[in-house]
Amino acid sequence: MGEASITQGSSQKWKVSAEKQIMPNIFATRHCTPKHDKPYSKSHYSIAMAEVRKQEKDFTKEVDELLQETSALVKSESVQLSDALERLLALEKQTRNANDLPSTTRLAKAALELCYESRDYTQLNSTISLLSKKHGQLKVVVQAIVEQAISWLPGIRQEQGVEKWLELVETLRSVTEGKIFLETPRARVTLALSHYHETLSKAPNALAATIKETLQTASDLLSDLQVETYSSMERREKTEFILEQMRLLIAVARLKDAEAPAKQGKNALGSGEPEWVKAKVGGRKVNESFLKEKANEDLKLKYYDLMIQQALHQSAYLEVAKHYEKVWDTPSIKEDESKSRAALEHIVYYVVLAPHDNEQSDMLHHLFANPALEKLELHYNLVKSFVTRELMRWPGIESLYGPFLRTTPVFSVSKQWEDLHTRVVEHNVRVVAQYYTRITLSRLTVLLDLTPQQTEETLARLVVSHTIWARVDRPAGIVNFRNKRSAEDVMNDWSSDMQKLLGLVEKTWIGMNAAQAAQSRIKA
Repeated sequence: MGEASITQGSSQKWKVSAEKQIMPNIFATRHCTPKHDKPYSKSHYSIAMAEVRKQEKDFTKEVDELLQETSALVKSESVQLSDALERLLALEKQTRNANDLPSTTRLAKAALELCYESRDYTQLNSTISLLSKKHGQLKVVVQAIVEQAISWLPGIRQEQGVEKWLELVETLRSVTEGKIFLETPRARVTLALSHYHETLSKAPNALAATIKETLQTASDLLSDLQVETYSSMERREKTEFILEQMRLLIAVARLKDAEAPAKQGKNALGSGEPEWVKAKVGGRKVNESFLKEKANEDLKLKYYDLMIQQALHQSAYLEVAKHYEKVWDTPSIKEDESKSRAALEHIVYYVVLAPHDNEQSDMLHHLFANPALEKLELHYNLVKSFVTRELMRWPGIESLYGPFLRTTPVFSVSKQWEDLHTRVVEHNVRVVAQYYTRITLSRLTVLLDLTPQQTEETLARLVVSHTIWARVDRPAGIVNFRNKRSAEDVMNDWSSDMQKLLGLVEKTWIGMNAAQAAQSRIKA
């Protein structure tokens, strides 16, 4: 029987109907793709029809006999592996042409099992490639042999070593490349290969160049997978893949940042900023509502840990506080008193470190009203200082909170301690702007515990960010916190004040009339 032979007579009607079903799809594809100028050949029809043909013959009996025969002969070593494979593949060709899916699958898997049991891994790799490229091969058969080979990977690595394992991995990646119906197995094999390269970067004697190269390879392998578009992969597995992509991207970014010149920072050539951006984009692919399910708490904690690292790199303290708040709201964290306390402490730290705006102020006041914060006396008082509209003198804050805060992982970093000083100064400027219309620059410098230059820089930064309105008269040394009002604004205020005054007069007049009427009734 030929590779693409179709029975005549009774099968002719089926052939015509099948062509009617397939041709519209082929023509639609052709019209949608301008580069296909040539008409489709007979091979295109046969490939498309291979998936929709009905089974013409059942080879179950022949397959049973051949499998028993080849298995017994190979075990007795009376027949070589190549001869057994030749007989299996000859029958496989017949079952494939007859569209006998169960028989074809059994023969293909049996061929691989013979290679695996004979420990001939070179023949195993070539047989996998051969079966996957057979003319008109069914997708289910290719899926079956790929999944079967994947199940052998751990055993091969343990018994035969990494070299044979890598050969089979590369074979599977080659077979699954470009096939949508094999996207999930390809992703799993690629993940195993990525982890292998990552372990090379952690070798004790690895050189710096080798560490960077292997870690970059591990990250690139996973980053090439667009798992969020895979329809055959479960939601949890997708999330795990995305989190692994983010983790490796952050690891590569930290390594590149450590090698980049310190003076140039993020703008340095070869820094890890592209990886940080990719990690941030990857975080947007994760559905946070899916993480709220109880079964996914482990993924939730891992996700927010990665997002915290990414936000800290950008010094986005408010985002860090929000992520810690999500961690604190996790049931497993709330049940553990030590973890719950640690999460709440970090919320406090990063809320006060965040620049002042409406969102930060709202979160700060909600945190101050949280009953759980009252159990943390020092942190409660720190938040209260920022909520209260009173000056916070930096020397007092440093002596009161410094000994404890400088021992924490957050404020042991000099940059974040300096940022806390900046937030205290900005709070004091807002308080002064609220209570003072005009103030001398020297007096403001004393209240802020800064030098004159630092005071002017702070004022300029807050004015540019529209946090306050201020103008500095340098010759006179006066800071004005009230903008000049137009005549219209003055008249509006005067009109409003007059309405209030007339309202009070009317209320007083009504009260006096009521009192006089009461006295007249008493006298009468």
